[in-house]
Amino acid sequence: MSEVMENSNQEVQQDLSEILKVRREKLANLQQEGHDPFHETKFVVSHHAQEIKDNFDALEGSEVTVAGRLMSKRGMGKVSFCDMQDRSGRVQLYARKDEMDEEVYNRFKKYDIGDIVGVVGEVFRTQRGEMSVRCKDVKLLSKSLLPLPEKFHGLTDKELRYRQRYVDLIMNPESRRNFEIRSKFVKYLRNFLDNRGYMEVETPVLNTLCGGAAARPFVTHHNTLDIDMYMRIATELHLKRLIVGGFERVYEVGRIFRNEGMDTKHNPEFTTVELYQAYADFNDMMDLFEDLLSGAAMEILGTYDVEWQGEKVSLAPGFRRMTMAEAVKEYLGVDFMAINDDAEAVAAAKSVGVDMDGVEPTWGHALFECYDQKVEQHMVQPTFITMHPVDVSPLAKRSPSDPRLTERFELFICRSEMGNAFSELNDPIDQKQRFQKQVELRAKGNDETEMMDEDFINALEYGMPPTGGLGIGIDRCCMLLTGSDSIRDVILFPTMKPID
Repeated sequence: MSEVMENSNQEVQQDLSEILKVRREKLANLQQEGHDPFHETKFVVSHHAQEIKDNFDALEGSEVTVAGRLMSKRGMGKVSFCDMQDRSGRVQLYARKDEMDEEVYNRFKKYDIGDIVGVVGEVFRTQRGEMSVRCKDVKLLSKSLLPLPEKFHGLTDKELRYRQRYVDLIMNPESRRNFEIRSKFVKYLRNFLDNRGYMEVETPVLNTLCGGAAARPFVTHHNTLDIDMYMRIATELHLKRLIVGGFERVYEVGRIFRNEGMDTKHNPEFTTVELYQAYADFNDMMDLFEDLLSGAAMEILGTYDVEWQGEKVSLAPGFRRMTMAEAVKEYLGVDFMAINDDAEAVAAAKSVGVDMDGVEPTWGHALFECYDQKVEQHMVQPTFITMHPVDVSPLAKRSPSDPRLTERFELFICRSEMGNAFSELNDPIDQKQRFQKQVELRAKGNDETEMMDEDFINALEYGMPPTGGLGIGIDRCCMLLTGSDSIRDVILFPTMKPID
């Protein structure tokens, strides 16, 4: 079997070598004839493929100029048919030798699938009813020296699709659709926030401290200053400084960098939107997030109903809201609100199979681990999980009704966290104490902790109004709206391990 495979691979390699040779010979001949496609600098396009189809009755008989990539060829005698693909889709080209300059037609016959052409022609319908462009002139605008993947199978190797996204976008309409939806979502997001009085801002990507999240940073070195710096792991602390400064509603759409694991839901660099609203709390953020997601689904997809990770999900307004303790009680039968002792809480967690090894033995950590390990997997339909323990929420405001808890929520859909929000902590004394606890954990070897940010404490001491804050994973939202199972399907150029 291995010998057969080896022979087959050799044949494919030989075929590819011959194709590459032939295409380069064609290019050399064109250059010798004074028709070097790489000398072309411009081609004016009047219409795109879908525009011609959508407005066929009005355009029939009219002259148009179109440009795009040749995706198929048929005929090539005195009559030739080709499918040309542009940004909007495909349209058929019809070329007839006796209706064109003979030299132009003969050159056109030699063009390869993958070549990029500019066409002047007339909109018409063939005898078979196909909306087409009858070519009057065809100009080669760029020569494809590498062959496209075989048309019936396309580019199916997932890793190759991520590494060569340019070929993936040519061959796979679903990939192009994913990124069109992503672009529409980001546009919708900005309009949504702008129309609610938020101001878009930009904050530093390089920082001398890393903060705003519990995550491992990327470290780099600034040569001029001769100091190590960190790629940001969140935009939170700078944005809250702006709330202190008097900007009452701010947001930033930006890249975040975390030096952590890679899987179907995580990429080392990803995109978030963080927003902060003065005189609001986490309930306002829940309302806003729900309105954003449900509105985006209806605007972009025309429906509230989506399919993701094998589940049918409704994004219609009215997402479920429950506290973390309520969720644990519902699914595990453990009532943490009736437990006050740390040791008792840890024992309760262990009794339902929760692994507490390496976890701080506190009431808050026990509650969180119960949810994280055993309950989160049940969250399929949109559910806001609220009132997280203060032990795992160093930047959220304590609940007035129970100081063990914070006014925080995370939205879960199909077992995936979509966003995180707080009633923001604005007590500088409490904040400093929580930072100090994080620093102590870092000293014990936990580098996924906050650093002490004295300037942020200083900002809070000038006074920050009650504030609601929300961070949303844009990549996760795009996975949801496109039905993609991997984050790599919604990031144009995901991080990949180099090929040796």
